[in-house]
Amino acid sequence: MNDNTAGAGAADDTAPPVPEEIAEAARLAPDHWLGMVDPAWPGEGEPPDWAVVGRWRSGQDGEIEEWSPNEEYRPSPQALGWPAPTDPVDEAVQLAATGYGPGEAVSRTLAVAEVAVLLAPGGGPLSATSPDGAAVVPVFTSPTYLHAAGRFGYELAPVHEVVDRIPEGHVLYLNPSGPVGMAVETDALRQAVEAAARSAAEAGTEEVAGEASASPAAGGADLPTRPVTATPAGARTGPEAAVAPGPGD
Repeated sequence: MNDNTAGAGAADDTAPPVPEEIAEAARLAPDHWLGMVDPAWPGEGEPPDWAVVGRWRSGQDGEIEEWSPNEEYRPSPQALGWPAPTDPVDEAVQLAATGYGPGEAVSRTLAVAEVAVLLAPGGGPLSATSPDGAAVVPVFTSPTYLHAAGRFGYELAPVHEVVDRIPEGHVLYLNPSGPVGMAVETDALRQAVEAAARSAAEAGTEEVAGEASASPAAGGADLPTRPVTATPAGARTGPEAAVAPGPGD
């Protein structure tokens, strides 16, 4: 097809433009289903069904004839158009919220970070309410999100100190001004802080809290290019469920 769009066999008008790599794969593999994988998938091994955007079917002549969307597909941060992570904590949050990374990575990364804490009139952490009604303490892991929240009084502090100042019944709410915010349970965060302290003691070193997350220059890792998978046209597989995003998002 010269216009690089789905042919008459496409299911509906929502079919995306045919990527060049898919068109080339179709010419090399006539009468196959060609899976289009989310660009965030690292390409190591067979991708899970929830990372597959959908599949194109190549005809006998090697031209694209049909698009089949995957209803269980979970868009990655990159596919959603979110900005690149500003720091390791933000990267962990984005991946966990979309199901492309474990939730435990958020508390583990946050435990050794430095954050900006908004201040209440009395000097303590500012108390607020998250979109789902939870009592939270907003904190920011990068200058980008701190400045986006407006001009408020704040202080920088390592999380291992902040965790002891969280008011009862509250949780930390990460980067509410970012593309996705996430509430972190205090008990899980405290356990991560203790684990980080033990690891540092065993290694005979001290963690430099916030060395990456507090730096304006800190950025997220580049994501790999989109891989392509091919299966015979008669084969279809059922998508699997993925991890749900964090609360309030």
